[in-house]
Amino acid sequence: MAEVLAERLRQAGYRLTAPRRAVLQVVEAASEHLGYAETLEQGRAIYPALGRATVYRTLELLTDLGILRPIHQSDGSVQFARIEDGHHHLICLGCGAAIHFDECPLAELEQTLEKRLRFQIQGHLIEFYGVCRECQER
Repeated sequence: MAEVLAERLRQAGYRLTAPRRAVLQVVEAASEHLGYAETLEQGRAIYPALGRATVYRTLELLTDLGILRPIHQSDGSVQFARIEDGHHHLICLGCGAAIHFDECPLAELEQTLEKRLRFQIQGHLIEFYGVCRECQER
């Protein structure tokens, strides 16, 4: 069960309905970015009566709570990425592609900032903007 996310919602004062729990399970199990449609489809496998509006509202709520970050695609769609443990992208200014990468040298910087500024960091997002190989070759 998506207990980590469920606890974050409870602490923020939100109810944990069965449809909302289905969305949380999908988000917690995701290894890739999720869009609204994918979340709805996977969520309905958990809770068949899950509605589109609940998916939209829950993903927006998780964004407001700083758990997810919307990534706007070049086709106008939106994907959501978890940022709690760090999330990193190369964003192409030509075609809008978002390329995920796992390398992160920021652990030491996070510790330094937490100590110096007395701020509890819960995640980060790094986005580098440039031009992908395909756009460079065009």
